[in-house]
Amino acid sequence: MTEPSKRDRVVIVGAGFGGLAAAKRLARKPVDVTIIDRRNHHLFQPLLYQVATAALSPADIAAPIRSILSDAPNVRVVLDDVTAVEAEANRVDLASGTSVQYDWLVLATGARHSYFGRNEWATNAPGLKSIEDAVAIRRKILLALERAETETDRDRRRALLTFVVIGAGPTGVEMAGAIAELARRAVSRDFRSITPHCSRVILIEAGPRVLPAFSASLSQTAANALGDLGVEVRIGAPVRDIGAGYVQLSDELILAQTVVWAAGVQASPAADWLNAEHDTSGRIFVNPDLRVAPHDRIFAIGDTANAAGSDRRALPAVAPVAKQQGQYVADVILRRSRAPFAYRDYGNLATIGRSKAVIDWGDLQLSGFTAWLIWSVAHIWFLVGFRSRIGVAISWLWNYLTYQRSARLITGDIAPAPAKPQELQAFERKCA
Repeated sequence: MTEPSKRDRVVIVGAGFGGLAAAKRLARKPVDVTIIDRRNHHLFQPLLYQVATAALSPADIAAPIRSILSDAPNVRVVLDDVTAVEAEANRVDLASGTSVQYDWLVLATGARHSYFGRNEWATNAPGLKSIEDAVAIRRKILLALERAETETDRDRRRALLTFVVIGAGPTGVEMAGAIAELARRAVSRDFRSITPHCSRVILIEAGPRVLPAFSASLSQTAANALGDLGVEVRIGAPVRDIGAGYVQLSDELILAQTVVWAAGVQASPAADWLNAEHDTSGRIFVNPDLRVAPHDRIFAIGDTANAAGSDRRALPAVAPVAKQQGQYVADVILRRSRAPFAYRDYGNLATIGRSKAVIDWGDLQLSGFTAWLIWSVAHIWFLVGFRSRIGVAISWLWNYLTYQRSARLITGDIAPAPAKPQELQAFERKCA
């Protein structure tokens, strides 16, 4: 009598785009899957900036992992934090003190903010990677507007109504455009002393142009669209220092109570778990089949991996790359694929406020209202869950018709406005 064949145990660390794509591909297949994440929800990160600017609520862009995978009886979800990977023992150690054995391991742990060695900037220039980040930034923006309404000191009021976004990639451009719309159009009609021209939104980029991954012509189109929204674009302007209430450039001191960081990311510590070779951002160098050398049964995907494209350059850390890699790795585990991973590039998209966007599809480049419609449909389509799609579509239609932001909620206790920090007073004396 023959013994039944053993089902392979697949452990996926991270339920972002890559990890979730792998889990869905393995659903109802002859393998046992465990997906581990420190949060209980999958987040549609491309729309986080809309939560931060009160256009959407957190539930519009997030869904419980268990709900997404509820129809996959072979997939188990574990809410925990990975602390180590014991490759020789085929084991993943968890913060709870337990461990999980695997036959195949997929590291899809994502990325966090990178301040290029200046981690102290994080206190005054938060980044945007989680719902908690988005809600905190939303609170900061809305509190600044509320306090500016009653502020009588001209300089303090100007600082309250100055919003700085650092980094002009898609996240920074979309964030700057959304803040400009919020501060200049969506809320000005509800306040009595804030007019559309009271606010300043400044987008800072160390490089030579905005949206560097796009063509030069679309980059210029985006810069012009930002200008039409009233956003002041500073290119070739590396940040020297960030403190409580200010941003220091090489030749300018900007006083601002709200600063958002969108300039860099750092991979998770997955490379340290395996003592694997990695790039300066912490992304693990992987083989063409996305395996982590010398481990034949460990894969790294998404923001965790530095995978070379057809041009031998590292693939970008974007959702489509992670999703395709997750599906590919699942096929390798199921022995459906033996070929190296090949990324199919569907182009770049970015929106710049109301009715304006840019799309780079190589030979085909679009901008303006048509691009914005395509951007909207694409993002609604890729949202997880029918309810999310309908809810976001209704919210966007309402915002478009009324200029209203339905999620303008300031939660938690509101402390009195802080006094001017001593370090800022010292800066002002120095620059006077």
